[in-house]
Amino acid sequence: MRTQRIIDEIGKLPIDQRMLIIEEAIKAIRLKKTRAQLSQAAGELLPHYVSDSELTTFTDLDLEDF
Repeated sequence: MRTQRIIDEIGKLPIDQRMLIIEEAIKAIRLKKTRAQLSQAAGELLPHYVSDSELTTFTDLDLEDF
């Protein structure tokens, strides 16, 4: 569906439904952006965690029963 047609169809909806569409679209955009940023950050930090055992010291306790 072309962008202009989508806009035209949304314009036919009641205001409350239009607002819902806008809110959900913004949420989806923010979520995608956040996930991309987290993925990039994890990729940048991975070499540090692989090469520096001090960063993973507490993972030795992961299987401990407290």
